[in-house]
Amino acid sequence: MSIGLLGMKIGMTQLFNNEGNAIPVTLLKVGPCIVTQIKTKESDGYRAIQIGYSKSTVNKLTKPEIGHLSKCGAHPLKYLREYKVDSTQEFKIGQVITLDQLKIGNSVNVCGISIGKGFTGYQKRHHFSRGPMSHGSKNHRQPGSIGAGTTPGRVFPGKKMAGRMGGKKVTVKNLRIFDINIEENIIILRGAVPGKNGSIISIYYK
Repeated sequence: MSIGLLGMKIGMTQLFNNEGNAIPVTLLKVGPCIVTQIKTKESDGYRAIQIGYSKSTVNKLTKPEIGHLSKCGAHPLKYLREYKVDSTQEFKIGQVITLDQLKIGNSVNVCGISIGKGFTGYQKRHHFSRGPMSHGSKNHRQPGSIGAGTTPGRVFPGKKMAGRMGGKKVTVKNLRIFDINIEENIIILRGAVPGKNGSIISIYYK
């Protein structure tokens, strides 16, 4: 897994290219992130980089979190995320990671928590077709048969049924960078990003 950055989703809009076509884009406020811990093969059994994002206050952190951040000399941070890397030679404690390594036209992977839809039925959750709407039909939005009878005498795990929809970790791959504002730490990606406005997202790049 490549090193990434933490950020916040601002929202969606549309921009126009040189041909006059409207391009749907998503604005993200990414970084700056601070390297808070470096894990090596010798000390932890694997190589990883832990980064922190978003300033917080001391009274919102636990004593172990305050002690952990004080070791690396970082101010109180609200979010911590770990990334496995092949080599830790190019990183050091307290290093600040910004958008300098990204360029317009590159592709990135964005991970976030999708918008929760609550408890939904079959049609909305799994795109099932409904039953007849004519008079006498009692199968408008019902699931129908969910399995066999005496054999096997149960419903198999993983059956598509009604339940909670959304609110899961989703990764969208190969989103192209449309524009970058390094001064404001804002990146504009072409396409949609999971999550609602203000949610925390993670950007992966190689």
